[in-house]
Amino acid sequence: MQAVILAGGLGTRLRPITERIPKPMVEVAGEPFLVRIVRWLEQQDFRRLLLLLSYRGEVVSDYFGDGKRFGVSIDYNREPSPLGTGGALRNALEKLEDEFLLLYGDSYLPIDYQQVVAAFRTLPCLGLMVVYDNHLADTGVSNNVALDPNGWVTRYAKNQRDSDLQYVEAGVLCFRRKVFESLQARQIISLEQEVYPELIAERQLRSFATAQQFFDIGTPQRLEEFVSKQ
Repeated sequence: MQAVILAGGLGTRLRPITERIPKPMVEVAGEPFLVRIVRWLEQQDFRRLLLLLSYRGEVVSDYFGDGKRFGVSIDYNREPSPLGTGGALRNALEKLEDEFLLLYGDSYLPIDYQQVVAAFRTLPCLGLMVVYDNHLADTGVSNNVALDPNGWVTRYAKNQRDSDLQYVEAGVLCFRRKVFESLQARQIISLEQEVYPELIAERQLRSFATAQQFFDIGTPQRLEEFVSKQ
């Protein structure tokens, strides 16, 4: 299966580090954070990678090239201007395979992605979201996902502390390409604000719960915590 990585983040909360590099290229243990994601994908036998670029995208493409030195094949798609997470996928529509694994370039979850793909292919849904229970070990990211007893995502809401939000999105998803075919080209579109709600309303977004903590480097505090564990 194709693996797609959103790697165009501005990383405003990590400035001045990100004034010259995109967020996924922030250095951790002597190498860009994105390297460990690419290496984990290769170890999981995901060899066809598509990196979606925007802010200072040349820093990413110059570093990774065609991906051969990492044991993978890397293609790139760059936004003419920031289009949001959903817009970036719509902009890359011609390069997306019929189904694909989606990762965020600033989040690392070391689990068996093949199990995630197997669940996605078994269940009748357009999207599958890996979720994590913050009670196991606090990730620093607030819970934002509600599930029903059968594992369907029933609500996604950020910056709220409602009791039904028992999980947090873990930065790993699977989608079918058709989800993005109806979106308007070159429009700013958010997965969180537009794509997720529509899939939830259609009962087409399932969950895959993991007990493995994920690591997000979106803030200086989270970056520092991740670096301290290396």
